[in-house]
Amino acid sequence: QVQLVESGGGLVQAGGSVRLSCAASGRTFRSSAMGWFRQAPGKEREFVATISWSGGTTHYADSVKGRFTISRENAKNTMYLQMNSLKSEDTAVYYCAASSTTSVAGPGRYEYDYWGQGTQVTVSS
Repeated sequence: QVQLVESGGGLVQAGGSVRLSCAASGRTFRSSAMGWFRQAPGKEREFVATISWSGGTTHYADSVKGRFTISRENAKNTMYLQMNSLKSEDTAVYYCAASSTTSVAGPGRYEYDYWGQGTQVTVSS
C-alpha cells in the first residue's frame, strides 16, 4: 500500500555533505510522522532523526545533532536528510521510515510501520 524509496547515497569524503531523499508512493496517511535510521555492519539499527507530519517538530540523535537536518515536502511526498560535516562513523545504510498511526513519533523502531530498503552512505578519510 505504501512504498518508501531512498536515494542520494554514495561515497563522500570526510567533512563533505550529501542529501538523502525518501519518496513515498501509494497510499498516504493523514497522520504520518517520518524518520531516518541507519545501520552499520555488525551493529543494530539506530535512530538518526524524526520529523512530524507538519514538519514543526524534529528530533535528532546526539551523534548527528548540529550536522544533519531533516525536512519534508508533503506536497511532493518526500522527506530529506541533509548531512554535513560527515565523519567515517556515519558510514551505514540509511533507512527511511514512516508511521501510519501518529503525526509525531520518537526514536523507537516500533513507532514506524513502513520502511524503505535503504541507501548506502560511505564516508572515506
